[in-house]
Amino acid sequence: MNPPTITVEFYGIPRARAGRKDLVVSAATAGAALLAVASECPELANALEPDGTLTPHYRLSMDGEFFVTDLAHVLHSGDRLLLLSADAGG
Repeated sequence: MNPPTITVEFYGIPRARAGRKDLVVSAATAGAALLAVASECPELANALEPDGTLTPHYRLSMDGEFFVTDLAHVLHSGDRLLLLSADAGG
């Protein structure tokens, strides 16, 4: 079975580093999506710690509805995973 296709949207510093607003990847989990992002956008490889956890400089949001803290979070086709700076906001 193929992993679902999801869109990772970039905001703030991640967008500036990636040089794009989003990326479509195939990934079964949030962690796998970040690995795919790091592969396509090496400037964002620092979003993951060596142990595979999210660095404290970034936040992940699922469809803009809640923050993802567990990178084992299962993704479904059509999901939007938002990668943003931890200092983003107003």
